[in-house]
Amino acid sequence: MKNKNYHRTITVNASPSEAMKKISQVNNWWKHDFYGSAEKLNDKFKVPFGELNGEKSFVDFVVSEFEPNKKTVWKVTDCNLPWFKDKKEWNNTEVVFEISSERNNTKIDFTHIGLVPGVECYDVCEKGWDGHVTNSLLSFINEGKGNPQ
Repeated sequence: MKNKNYHRTITVNASPSEAMKKISQVNNWWKHDFYGSAEKLNDKFKVPFGELNGEKSFVDFVVSEFEPNKKTVWKVTDCNLPWFKDKKEWNNTEVVFEISSERNNTKIDFTHIGLVPGVECYDVCEKGWDGHVTNSLLSFINEGKGNPQ
């Protein structure tokens, strides 16, 4: 059986352009203390996750693909996840948001390419993305208030 990348779909009450704009506002749905920008091609940003035994944890991204109102891809350029054996497990993975109109709503297909069953962080990361995407991002787009960490 082929491993499948982590994937979730949410449907929001917003236009594709509004959904894309809110996805890029990482500090309003994922992490308050995110640094940089996620608004256009080649933008770079960092998502910190605190420290473990004095070692900083973070994920660095670059917006590697960008189609206005349709798709944005965040490629992991570096990371340090000290609570896993492979602290660089996310390196070169991609976080993909594909946006499409569906009746009077907008559908967002979220895929973390490289986050597959069998990698060390899958179970923990699956729960994390479920909370961030299917709860916080959905709430931020639909109600204007997310639940970032």
